[in-house]
Amino acid sequence: MRPAFAVGLVFAGCCSNVIFLELLARKHPGCGNIVTFAQFLFIAVEGFLFEADLGRKRPAIPIRYYAVMVTMFFTVSVVNNYALNLNIAMPLHMIFRSGSLIANMILGIIILKKRYSIFKYTSIALVSVGIFICTFMSAKQVTSQSSSSENDGFQAFLRWLLGKYSIGALTFALLMSARMGIFQETLYKQFGKHSKEALFYNHALPLPGFVFLASDIYDHAVLFNKSELYQVPFVGVTVPIMWFYLLMNVVTQYVCIRGVFILTTECASLTVTLVVTLRKFVSLIFSILYFQNPFTLWHWLGTLFVFIGTLMYTEVWNNIGTTKSQPQKDKKN
Repeated sequence: MRPAFAVGLVFAGCCSNVIFLELLARKHPGCGNIVTFAQFLFIAVEGFLFEADLGRKRPAIPIRYYAVMVTMFFTVSVVNNYALNLNIAMPLHMIFRSGSLIANMILGIIILKKRYSIFKYTSIALVSVGIFICTFMSAKQVTSQSSSSENDGFQAFLRWLLGKYSIGALTFALLMSARMGIFQETLYKQFGKHSKEALFYNHALPLPGFVFLASDIYDHAVLFNKSELYQVPFVGVTVPIMWFYLLMNVVTQYVCIRGVFILTTECASLTVTLVVTLRKFVSLIFSILYFQNPFTLWHWLGTLFVFIGTLMYTEVWNNIGTTKSQPQKDKKN
């Protein structure tokens, strides 16, 4: 029951979260730091009050392990931003991020000595290909105009040279992210399931790092204050609309990330990665439909691959067959 509840939280929270994130990004594309800070601060304060009991409750998992986990998470974020700063093409960046399923499976085989059925391998490949198609086509539509201004030969060579480093950085970030998921899985096996505690420490420990982003966060807070006023439904309070979008983004992100952390305590790392990847895919489709972005034949093909791959991974027909054969078993008994 808990895994089903967690999956519901992930999809409900994250798919609604993408609306408010896109509304924020469309108005102020560089507002990522203030959004991330608000999310971390909200989850950390909530955890400090209700999980850590104002700091009086000792963690079940030693802090040093959370420090390792946070370091991995911080490294992945920094390396991904580094790759973007090197002007790597956004489609390539999104495609690498969608390869997390493959990376997680490979590291699971190497580190945890896991073995999967041919259906599992095929399903992961289909889901990855489907997301590859959809993200590539969506990103291509967005970046087709901005990427048409390359002219100078030296600039092209420089972009190629930096692109080599970017691809290496993205590969490292992808593998590090998969390694972090496996690290979480082994921690929960060793110390037990503590999703609320993990959620708190993974968001509280990185907070001091936002000091280095204080100037950017302050600048965007000033911009948010200058946005048009909006009357919040049912409450009647009038606030700048960007602050309302940020509040809704933070609340929906909390619902989403709470579901993810419950899943990490209930399911294997590969299953968690599959759910999170499918969530990203559904969010992409939802964003396309909600904001009326083009949805081509390629998008439908990618959707079909993801749907078939998901059915293969869950082996839903085996469950149906078991359910159907059960009454016959009872008859014999």
